[in-house]
Amino acid sequence: MALREDFLWGGAVAANQCEGGYKEGHKGLSTVDVIPAGRDRVPVLQGKIKMLECDSEHFYPSHEAIDFYHRYKEDIALLAEMGFKCFRLSLAWTRIFPNGDDELPNEEGLKFYDDVFDECLKYGIEPLVTITHFDVPIHLVKTIGSWRSRKMVDHYERLCETIFDRYQHKVKYWLTFNEINMLLHLPFGSSGLVFEEGENENAVKYQAAHHQLIASAKAAEIARRINPAMKIGCMLAGANTYPYTCAPQDVWKAMTRDREHYFFVDVQSRGEYPNYAKKGLERMNIKIVMEEGDEECLRNNTVDFISFSYYGSRLTSADPEVNTKTAANLFPTLRNPYLRTSEWGWQIDSEGLRITLNSLYDRYQKPLFIVENGLGAIDMPDEKGDIADDYRIEYLREHIQAFKTAVEEDGVDLLGYTTWGCIDLVSSGSGQMSKRYGFIYVDKDDEGKGTLKRSKKKSFEWYKKVIASNGETL
Repeated sequence: MALREDFLWGGAVAANQCEGGYKEGHKGLSTVDVIPAGRDRVPVLQGKIKMLECDSEHFYPSHEAIDFYHRYKEDIALLAEMGFKCFRLSLAWTRIFPNGDDELPNEEGLKFYDDVFDECLKYGIEPLVTITHFDVPIHLVKTIGSWRSRKMVDHYERLCETIFDRYQHKVKYWLTFNEINMLLHLPFGSSGLVFEEGENENAVKYQAAHHQLIASAKAAEIARRINPAMKIGCMLAGANTYPYTCAPQDVWKAMTRDREHYFFVDVQSRGEYPNYAKKGLERMNIKIVMEEGDEECLRNNTVDFISFSYYGSRLTSADPEVNTKTAANLFPTLRNPYLRTSEWGWQIDSEGLRITLNSLYDRYQKPLFIVENGLGAIDMPDEKGDIADDYRIEYLREHIQAFKTAVEEDGVDLLGYTTWGCIDLVSSGSGQMSKRYGFIYVDKDDEGKGTLKRSKKKSFEWYKKVIASNGETL
């Protein structure tokens, strides 16, 4: 079984990391617009430092980002030149509803996305759209506490009604929330949550998670009512956790760590809270407040497919002495002696992608979609301005081979593959431009200086051949 003939090759970006134009077209202020670069970034992402306004002391990389807002035609033309079949992007909620609770949508924002989708379709590129990618209107954080409030479900429903109705003939594939499980790790960055002194943070997170799971189910319900041809997916920050040793305690610890993340997709794909989650919440003394009809809503509105990001596997031990941590995409993980690491300490494990694909497919038996995968690296142009990013080609080649094996030898049903940051953009975790993922170089540095000129890296021509051969030429 080879890759399907209509396999969706492409790349992925997020509005908050590429668009810029943060005050243009009547756009409102979003959570990402108040997240600074520098040492305060991670504490703000985690909800430890409360920052709900911009100040003059910090640099906010999302304000201009790579200016996709003005340059989308040029950028999409480059993606088309590579032969993209699919382009994953997200909507900025505050372009469409500037405050989040507005009575009527902002026509200027809606028109912008019409134009972007039309530009994609002109080249035969299928848009894959994330409804919210780490993006909450700041007005809703200030007035109702973001996703801690049940009212967020109503505001999200209105957003879905608006976009599904407007774009139903332009967008077939939708994702409800980006990396929904990141709510547990970056509560403000992912979901606009900030905590008060002495508050039970886990209780707030899991109640917010319930609201998002209901919102995701409502999105599926609305999409099927408006146009049953649209497909709704969920999105997980994916990767299996390995036990540090074959000690049963380590194996159990790895299993429970994976369940923390599977929990979200178990609900979105199977339609109910799994027993292990119910018992876990009980042990934490957390009682989820549910409304009448919630269980039925979850049961009747499961997703059509499961998408996930994959950057590397994780490793854990039950022994507290062993648990010294290493940086790995903001997930705590031990250093795996069998793996090499990137410049940011992320552990590179292409075989882990095959393992993750099989784990997800065994568990859910629904089509899968790899919507983020890539290598963040410092790219140095030579004296001619060329970038020979062979390290990126090697990384992607190994991971493509791994998912091909999962399809061809293991029988996994895979819809497509969109590499992360197909054009250089602002890093979500670090706020840096120097952590580059793209096939296309953008002239901009970590201080926001540069011409924004686009140029092709060596990987550009390589990926073009991969796509043209449907993954046969690596």
